[in-house]
Amino acid sequence: MNEPLAPDMFDELCPSALSPIRFGDKWAGMIIRCLEHGPRRFSELRIPLRGITAKVLTQSLRGLERDGLISRTAYDEAVQRVEYELTPLGRSLLGPMAVACAWAERHWEELLDAREAYETPASGFGRAG
Repeated sequence: MNEPLAPDMFDELCPSALSPIRFGDKWAGMIIRCLEHGPRRFSELRIPLRGITAKVLTQSLRGLERDGLISRTAYDEAVQRVEYELTPLGRSLLGPMAVACAWAERHWEELLDAREAYETPASGFGRAG
């Protein structure tokens, strides 16, 4: 059995949320990281992904399954149990994701400055009101 996922695995200010590099939808990279150490149940994934709704988590899991990055296994027990696990293809993303996360951490301040400048109308960036 895997160790429980930490509720604070993804801080609200985590560089993964700031990174302009996306692996699938907004949540896909974080889901992949949650599955890094083995299979997880839906309810386990909700712990560190506290900002995600059940509907969006379901959609993200289906998208990852469709793309061959995760597998879904339903166990026929008294109470049905479903687990999600990285496929070899999904596991092959862990290296590139680690590189992207390290890049975002190195450029954290620059990314924050760029986003702040974009949001500030006087900067000349951003959308016209």
